[in-house]
Amino acid sequence: MTKAGKLIYITGGARSGKSSFAERQALHLSGHAVTYLATAQAFDGEMRARIERHQSDRPAEWITLEEPLDVVTALQAAHTPTVLLDCLSLWVSNLMLAELEDGEVLARVDDLLRRNTATLIVVSNEVGLGIVPDNALARRYRDLLGWANQRFAAAADEAHLLVSGLPLRLK
Repeated sequence: MTKAGKLIYITGGARSGKSSFAERQALHLSGHAVTYLATAQAFDGEMRARIERHQSDRPAEWITLEEPLDVVTALQAAHTPTVLLDCLSLWVSNLMLAELEDGEVLARVDDLLRRNTATLIVVSNEVGLGIVPDNALARRYRDLLGWANQRFAAAADEAHLLVSGLPLRLK
């Protein structure tokens, strides 16, 4: 069995500065030897604009892998010492929309944690601080992402919470 890599987990609310903090961490750790593993899908113009903004924010020398579903295989294809996964939130959503059961989604989360050999920086949204959603799909997403976030936070060597652009180190 290969040795697990270092795991840095970064969470926070929407527009809290998670991605830019993660990018600074990756740049500090590996300079331009970074693989950016993107899980977003451009289903509409707004999402295309978000993706383009993220692309323009990161160094052009970084390798970008776009993979909305098979993140484990994409991670294994990365050959840089540091991989930035942005983001766990969209990956979980993508797996749900692909009609995977909750247990299957969490099995993929566990598989990613088990197979990681790089320094992996994972960005995820904290979605459990608001009101209880009024529909079953949103409650399922909140719960499923919460369980995935707990797994990553527990396994992480470092964990950070971003609030209004300010990082709080949790561990």
